[in-house]
Amino acid sequence: MTTRELPYTDPSQLTDALRGEGYALLRPLDVARLAGCTLDELQALAPSWDRLELDNYLKDGGRYRRRRHSCFIDDGERLAQTPHRAHWQPVEYNALHGGMHRLFEPVEPGTVANPAWERLVRALGAVCSQVRGQQPWYVEAHQFRIDTADGIGRPTPEGAHRDGVDFVAVILIGRTGIKGGETRVFEAEGPAGKRFTMLEPWTLLLLDDAAVIHESTPIQPLAGHGHRDTLVLTWRAGAFQGADA
Repeated sequence: MTTRELPYTDPSQLTDALRGEGYALLRPLDVARLAGCTLDELQALAPSWDRLELDNYLKDGGRYRRRRHSCFIDDGERLAQTPHRAHWQPVEYNALHGGMHRLFEPVEPGTVANPAWERLVRALGAVCSQVRGQQPWYVEAHQFRIDTADGIGRPTPEGAHRDGVDFVAVILIGRTGIKGGETRVFEAEGPAGKRFTMLEPWTLLLLDDAAVIHESTPIQPLAGHGHRDTLVLTWRAGAFQGADA
């Protein structure tokens, strides 16, 4: 499969794909329809990626990642933002940065207040409930910008991994002046896998975190300085990671 032959999922088969293959890849227009938004309404969120803060926790010493992070609880009726809290993962899921309480700057209030934000997060939470049963979801939202100011940027410096949650969404917000950034999804307990490059803003990859592992390859500039922006959302039943350890 070439990177341009993206294995898109028909929206009518979304839950079946998650149950069967462990992942689904949606076209931007299908993402907007799922969220009950227009693409323009979703795109109104994008300027906030220009205001992310430097990630000072990278153990490889890099300065190629900027991010914001906030947490929410979706009880099926509403999405409520929690008091700001650190992001934590066990070393079993993140060998590079696991075991660290990493406190990032929160997602800007104006971004959270945009109706498209809640519609998108809640629509995806409803899909999670269709697959795993209706329940409160503990949601973490990560805005990422990976840049190439130092020549190379690593979207997943920890390598192929699981996140230790129930579901993960990786949404491309934009690519500017780069090459690379191939997405790779592999069976957690088998040999099968897919490789493709998301190119269109608001392309969405939704993963069953127990069924598959995933990574994105490094990016390099085409000329000068480029970057890749993503929104990563995770849903976990019961509690946030670390809260029930």
